Amino acid sequence: MATGAWYDPVDPGTVGALDAHGNPNVLTRDVGTSSIAQSCSAQTCLVEIERFDGTPPPLSILEAPPLLRMGAGEA
Repeated sequence: MATGAWYDPVDPGTVGALDAHGNPNVLTRDVGTSSIAQSCSAQTCLVEIERFDGTPPPLSILEAPPLLRMGAGEA
């Protein structure tokens, strides 16, 4: 399984939301393999997968994030 995709949840804020990009890094701890190597630990887990039938969701990671307008006097 290739690594390097950005986490792109279809329904942000919902536990168990489908990741449109298929990033395996969301399945592993954000910690290096050892204090010496500090390698990616993404290839060190066993997962259960199932086929997704349907139209793939669009990748929102390629769009600019929404900008918030600040009111007068806010910094």
